[in-house]
Amino acid sequence: MNRIRQFLRRHTVWLGAAAVFLPLLLLLRLQYGWLVSLEKASAIAHQATLDNYLETLATEFEYWFKGNAERVLNLPSAHFVQDTLEKSAYFFRKKGVEGARWIFVVNYARQDQENEDLYVFDAARWETTPSREEIKAILVALAPWKLMAQKEVRIGTVALSVDERDPDNRIILNPITDNNSRVVGVAGIILDNDFFRETLLPKMIAKTLSQLFGEEASRSLAVMAWDDSGTAVYGTDAPGSSIKGYESKRGFDFVYTDWSLGLRRTDLTPEQWARSNLALNLTLSALLAVVLIGGMVLALRTVSREMKLSQMKADFVSNVSHELRTPLSSIRVFGEFLRLGRVQDEEKIREYGEYIETESRRLTQLINNILDFSKIESGGKTYRFQEGDVHQVVTETLRTFQVRLEHSGFRIDLQMPDEPLPTLRMDRQALTQAVANLLDNAVKYSRDSKEIRVRLHRAGEWVTIAVQDRGMGISRDEQQKIFERFHRVSTGLVHDVKGSGLGLAIVSHIVQAHGGKVTVDSEPGKGSTFTIHLPLVHAREPSPASEAELPGDSPAAPATEI
Repeated sequence: MNRIRQFLRRHTVWLGAAAVFLPLLLLLRLQYGWLVSLEKASAIAHQATLDNYLETLATEFEYWFKGNAERVLNLPSAHFVQDTLEKSAYFFRKKGVEGARWIFVVNYARQDQENEDLYVFDAARWETTPSREEIKAILVALAPWKLMAQKEVRIGTVALSVDERDPDNRIILNPITDNNSRVVGVAGIILDNDFFRETLLPKMIAKTLSQLFGEEASRSLAVMAWDDSGTAVYGTDAPGSSIKGYESKRGFDFVYTDWSLGLRRTDLTPEQWARSNLALNLTLSALLAVVLIGGMVLALRTVSREMKLSQMKADFVSNVSHELRTPLSSIRVFGEFLRLGRVQDEEKIREYGEYIETESRRLTQLINNILDFSKIESGGKTYRFQEGDVHQVVTETLRTFQVRLEHSGFRIDLQMPDEPLPTLRMDRQALTQAVANLLDNAVKYSRDSKEIRVRLHRAGEWVTIAVQDRGMGISRDEQQKIFERFHRVSTGLVHDVKGSGLGLAIVSHIVQAHGGKVTVDSEPGKGSTFTIHLPLVHAREPSPASEAELPGDSPAAPATEI
């Protein structure tokens, strides 16, 4: 029972969040289901109506062209077998030809001539002077039929055919056969594209819209027609409209098959109105849910951060206590040996003195880190810049670590550039502290590997100070966090080593104040390389620390610490 109470006490916030989230999610899920169902039904009905209209419109055009062509081009075969085609002109004049630019007939029945008889008539003036392109289109369309006539092929049932290889001269053909189903001639028409675009399309569209939707409903529909190049040739919508925006699209089935028709509604249908209301309700519910969830998330995040910060501070106090205790214990022991006179050898006295000095420097460094962090947090950290030698800063820092390193069995490999480095504007004391923190980290986390490499280098407009160890390394996920204050890598091996979690955060702040940056290159099990990049030209005098915030408060530096 006590365990249940403790669990409820620890997870009250999460239980309250679940009590809010679950009903909201259920309500949103139900509303979404209703909306989807209505939307699907409305969309199907809406699309079916539009598709049905375009299909009806295409069918009307097909009937019109086929009916006209059959009425005009259905000539008796006797005209081809018994005589020339002079009587055909009489038939054409008598029947009348609407929508045609040219009418032609060709006779393949006369075997006494080298070439067939071809007669072409202007559908309006009955002249016989077609252009070269029109004659060429007629001959290309007739070529298959001429071949069948020459080979006396039986073609069976005769049907109208269409030749649209020349979009400017679209042809409807009607083959004429004798009693033996052999082709004896062909009658055809070249369609009038202007008539189709300017007369037939508007007339047919207006007629079908009125029949299917009525006068009122048809006003809320936009119909467009596009030619083979995608250019809008007719429509009730804005000129230049693209076919992509239309709800229903299709082409013609008989002639003008490379043209397209499009249809869309210009107002809301009842289904769309219902859907928009449901969408509005769903949006309001979602916004309310977002506000509530956002508030809960913010509260949880704040509580979580405070608990994490509290734990980090507790760890910090514990780690700093350990860090302070270690050098103090060493100083006390060596000081006691010297006070009691147990050491008479001058060499030993000097050695103990070096130990005491080294440990006191280590203690000073730790205290300086804590004091600097406090100044940085309060915005009181300032820097004093002057011309300085980076090489001298690094060598003096290494000298202060010499006793500690020798005692621990470490070997330092210092690599210098071939040419002397230029002087930089720097805060010598702050930069020394940054290098010391990197060296201290390298010593702490090197494990069994006792080799540390320090490299000074000039890369273009930058001077770099790299500290490399062959220790435990840092994972990529942790590399984005280690420069945050109090952060320590969440690995058991790392937590075996005590630390304040401030060293790298202070390094990053110092380097940023110098106009530079800190980078880390690390791989678990293979070690880490921390590199300080300092600019050769300092563009301006750096501001106090209040303007160069700690990593973790600002995303400026890609640095990290253990």
